[in-house]
Amino acid sequence: MVTIRRLVLKNFKRFRTLELEFDGELNILVGGNEAGKSSVLQAMEIVLSASRSKVESIGIEALFNADCIAEFLAGGRKVADLPELLIEVYFDDLPGRHDLDGRNNSKGVDHLGIKMVCRPADEYTREVQAILAEKHDNFPFEYYGIHFQTFSDEAVFPHKKPLRHLLIDSSQINNEYATREYTRAMYAAHATVAQRNQHGFEYRKAKANFRDKAFKAMNEALKDYKFDVRTSPKASVETDIILTEDDIPVDSKGKGRQCFIKTEFALRNQEHALDVLLLEEPENHLSHVHMRKLIERIRASVKKQLFVATHSSFIATRLNLKKVLILSEENPSRPASLKNLSQGTAEFFMKAPDNNVLELALCKKAILVEGDAEFILMEALYKLSAPGHSQDADGVHVISVDGTSFKRYLELAKLLGIKVAAIRDNDGDYAANCVANYADHVSASIQVFADVDSARHTFEVCMYRDNQAVCDELFAPGRKKLSVEDYMLKNKTEAAFQLLEKKGALLVVPGYIQQAVAWISA
Repeated sequence: MVTIRRLVLKNFKRFRTLELEFDGELNILVGGNEAGKSSVLQAMEIVLSASRSKVESIGIEALFNADCIAEFLAGGRKVADLPELLIEVYFDDLPGRHDLDGRNNSKGVDHLGIKMVCRPADEYTREVQAILAEKHDNFPFEYYGIHFQTFSDEAVFPHKKPLRHLLIDSSQINNEYATREYTRAMYAAHATVAQRNQHGFEYRKAKANFRDKAFKAMNEALKDYKFDVRTSPKASVETDIILTEDDIPVDSKGKGRQCFIKTEFALRNQEHALDVLLLEEPENHLSHVHMRKLIERIRASVKKQLFVATHSSFIATRLNLKKVLILSEENPSRPASLKNLSQGTAEFFMKAPDNNVLELALCKKAILVEGDAEFILMEALYKLSAPGHSQDADGVHVISVDGTSFKRYLELAKLLGIKVAAIRDNDGDYAANCVANYADHVSASIQVFADVDSARHTFEVCMYRDNQAVCDELFAPGRKKLSVEDYMLKNKTEAAFQLLEKKGALLVVPGYIQQAVAWISA
């Protein structure tokens, strides 16, 4: 199976430099909205297509890193210092393609690969010097050349691409051009060259037959002009074919169904038509049910290397957290991999209910709480514990975690270096449940907070005993059988909501929560 081993970027979009090592089967790219997930897929799509026209249609200026341009313009403006844009793709398992082997790459090692280099053309050195001497802020993009080359610096042409790939971008799913290009790409992947030639011949012949029969009488009555049918490359089999499902064109379906159909069709293993499939946010437009079906379809795919860019914790965990690569908004050149996550934790999240794994993975600080009641009140308790502070201002995310899942989340936090305060109940034994139980998980960046008094065994008990007058005023009226404390224990979420809505500014924060807020906000 042909696979991509490594991607190297230099001065491409938001990345001054980036190097990613890939899994041979599945790679899940996650990150914030500006982290560069789409840029990574676009970089691979560009170099794998080896199409100069594709780059020109996007625009070199849209691909170049803005910081390197600004840095050059603010510096000495020497022609020798003009920045270059580089995309390198390193391959594995490409038998017989020794023409791609070489060491003319950024790492200086012998490897199979291709690259795109965008650099100033030597023949325009004098013109570029004159432009730079004018000291204006316009960069001479027009004098740059686009080169697709092997690692031995031989030219790469689209018809000699080393592998067959396809990008499916759900944001473009209703775009007519994107749909047409997708159909053409899938047709090229599934039909051999001989089949495509035969189809082209038969299609032209059918058009000629239609012209000769349908237009015969009308054309005989005309003198100077005749009606004909277009037979140019812009009106060929590849431009006119469409995909259908149950005789209905795919582009007439809803966006969600289009996304599912196209992805499912691309994942089919018929003659291993594709080597690499790039999926851009496949969760867009999909219902929960169809997302589950898509995940199962992706997991069942073989003989293809998959790249999935996603915001969805559901997709990332169900496919396999160990295959996740995290792109950072703050440090674009320092991606993080979850490949060292334990297999047990990865399998746990595959089966666990809906979770907030990516919310934790993408933050710097987090408070983990044990239930809905704590989650509802935490924002108010945070502000009361640290006057003048707020969760948003301090960059702290609050995540509700089932008590049995704490250690799984803490393992992930430790792997990624995230500061986490875990707030939990002592369940009647502080020493055993909150100290000994987490001895292997606490560190300088991870702490567990709970009430040390075993009699104050749960959050509601702590809230009642520290706010008895407030709770009695709210919940005592109408009580016949249950005490106020028992009512709060049996109606945790509703009690928390009422406390927040009616007495939020008057609450006394339990000591262990105050300690957690002081530590996480420091």
